[in-house]
Amino acid sequence: MSAKDDLYAREQDRVARFSFDERVVGVFPDMIKRSVPGYTTTIDMIGVLAARYARPGTHLYDLGCSLGAATVAMAALTPADSGTLVGVDNSPAMIERCGELLREQGLADRVALRLGDVAAMDFAATSVAVLNFTLQVIPLAQRDALIKRLAQATVEGGILVLSEKIRFEDPDQDALQRDWHHAFKRNNGYSDLEISQKRNAIEDVLIPETLAEHERRLRDAGYRDVQLWFRCFNFVSLVAVR
Repeated sequence: MSAKDDLYAREQDRVARFSFDERVVGVFPDMIKRSVPGYTTTIDMIGVLAARYARPGTHLYDLGCSLGAATVAMAALTPADSGTLVGVDNSPAMIERCGELLREQGLADRVALRLGDVAAMDFAATSVAVLNFTLQVIPLAQRDALIKRLAQATVEGGILVLSEKIRFEDPDQDALQRDWHHAFKRNNGYSDLEISQKRNAIEDVLIPETLAEHERRLRDAGYRDVQLWFRCFNFVSLVAVR
């Protein structure tokens, strides 16, 4: 069971750059559910979408899988012969704990886990790819190439599910959406100190883009249809069909 996220509850003289290390792994399920509006809905619908678009003989990728929430959602709603499930993450601590959780749920034989950088990997024939709050932590200069390689590997009619925190061009609107997000976090028990210190920790790690920038990148890569299916405050999820 996940511990409560209190990593930023005490004032720190110097807030270290955020990383997906052992400390974060220990509290990650609590952290993300209390920090990302609609996270549970996003995960559930990834399973629903995978059931609709998975194709036998293809791969289903959870890229930046962390502890495998989206992987498990896909496994739950797709038969074993609907494609090869692959979870990829560049954090050894995340991959190790993800493997433990998959074994506990009897899914170790269904899912292939890989330790690696999704921005540098090549992809086999793909019917479903998931970047669930992953692209935002990949360097900006590498994002176009990653999405293009994914699109090229995706079979006709296959999909990419892209969930992201976004920014808004209008500074007033951007500030308002951030305020609403912080209110959400306060309602989930985070203090102003925790919110401030976490923001400082991720400032140079999580680089959000606008919705228009994401849509442009997906279409330029070759996805023929891009649908915004979910938005809550400054968090969105898109389905791009090849």
